[in-house]
Amino acid sequence: MKIARRGFLKTSFAAAPLLAGGMPFGMPRSALFDVINGGATDRVLVLINLVGGNDGLNSLVPLDQYDNLAAVRGNVLLPQNKLVGLTSTLGLHPSLTPFDKLWKEGSLGIIQGVGYPDQNGSHFRSADIWATASAADEVITTGWLGRQLDRDYPGFPENYPNADATDPVAISMGSAASETCQGSVSNFSLAVRDPRYTISVFETPDAQVPDSGYGRELDFLRTAASQTNAYGEVVRTKVTKGFNLATYPSDNYLADQLRWIARMISGGLKTRVYVATLGGFDTHASQVVDGKPLEGEHARLLDKLAKAIGAFQADLNALGIAERVIGMTFSEFGRRIRSNAAFGTDHGAAAPQFLFGACVNAKVLGANPTIDRAVDEQESLPMQYDFRDVYGSVLEEWFAVAPADVRRVLYAEYTRLPIISPCGTVDVRDAAPIAPLAMAVSPSVFSASTTVTFTTVADARVELEAYDMTGRRLETLFSRKLPAGEHTVTVLTGAYPAGVVVFRLREGAQVRVVRGVRG
Repeated sequence: MKIARRGFLKTSFAAAPLLAGGMPFGMPRSALFDVINGGATDRVLVLINLVGGNDGLNSLVPLDQYDNLAAVRGNVLLPQNKLVGLTSTLGLHPSLTPFDKLWKEGSLGIIQGVGYPDQNGSHFRSADIWATASAADEVITTGWLGRQLDRDYPGFPENYPNADATDPVAISMGSAASETCQGSVSNFSLAVRDPRYTISVFETPDAQVPDSGYGRELDFLRTAASQTNAYGEVVRTKVTKGFNLATYPSDNYLADQLRWIARMISGGLKTRVYVATLGGFDTHASQVVDGKPLEGEHARLLDKLAKAIGAFQADLNALGIAERVIGMTFSEFGRRIRSNAAFGTDHGAAAPQFLFGACVNAKVLGANPTIDRAVDEQESLPMQYDFRDVYGSVLEEWFAVAPADVRRVLYAEYTRLPIISPCGTVDVRDAAPIAPLAMAVSPSVFSASTTVTFTTVADARVELEAYDMTGRRLETLFSRKLPAGEHTVTVLTGAYPAGVVVFRLREGAQVRVVRGVRG
């Protein structure tokens, strides 16, 4: 079916092929276009949005900091003997027990301390930042997955779907299209609740419309209706050919979404990006039940998350398509280190990100946070990894997008992270995580200045930044190429505000954060 009407789509009525370019801009097709249309690969990305801000410290507990955690968040902390020992220094919330199976199978990767500089703290703004991959002080109206399509296919939605691109490339499970797929003209995802019953929209007669504001609005509605019907027909046809081979938990909204995704993939739908959601993570109160930390809203949500993903991965394995699919969770922010009196946690900054699939690098990237018993009630976990580097690494490593194109789509400082590995690779996972850089701050309590000493492992560009306790960037001290070896930097801190100062050192994919206090 071919649609050739002039107009534009701004939100969720219809979808279009999503691409994140693998060839230089200006080339007629990108690598991801070939992925979408059955070229060299047919890889799929599943995003799971944990809406509300997941508490990373109670999802992935640093066992080497347990006593200090007990001192600052004792009313929400899980009993140590109930944690699922992922490694010798990391324990999972017992509701995440299915993740332990994925870990042992080599199908779970973890990135610690994922966030962005200058954490906003607002649900709406921070969710927008994660969807658009903007800087905190920058407003972008396009999603991180949608921008490439604007470059490669100017003028969309004319002529889509067509013989070369019959299927929606992105699908948002639910009633609204994900902002991650928003382009400057249209949203590239089809909103789907139950793919067996996609909406059929009444189409008006294809008569000439006046060249006026009314005519353009009518043209828009016609295009939206036509594309919705065309893509809906494809989805309905393909899902009837698909099936599930695993048992999914009942009364689990996320599991329902993932069950349909597996069925659409197995039915031959060429969609390459799916976005699912699980809400309720804004746990200011009743995160746990008083005196029963294993119960409460957070335990309920993590139980749904882990059981849904566990069933989905089992389904992919049974269907023989596990090496085609990876998944990734994301949430607008983490929670603060110190809990509140309402048995909950307040808006924070960084948190761990979980990746799953037969082809993820089943390692822990990043170091356990250091918890101080004197932590301020406003203090959050410091950022180790910029979420845009995670996004970019998925584009580069999974969809074979050229690094230069990733930088154009995301940000100029993009650095690839090792999050994808040869499919089916399994090894002993209780080994040391990917090692952080060595760094020390002396004195750790300072006034006018302090000394930062660090060791680099190669001749490479190194960046040193200073942040306050809330994740606000105070200063970029330097970003330049340094030789391998030990380096010492005197930092003038007289203008810094009193309180916690976090120094963040980055050399490629290696990161180290060290906490100090400006007295």
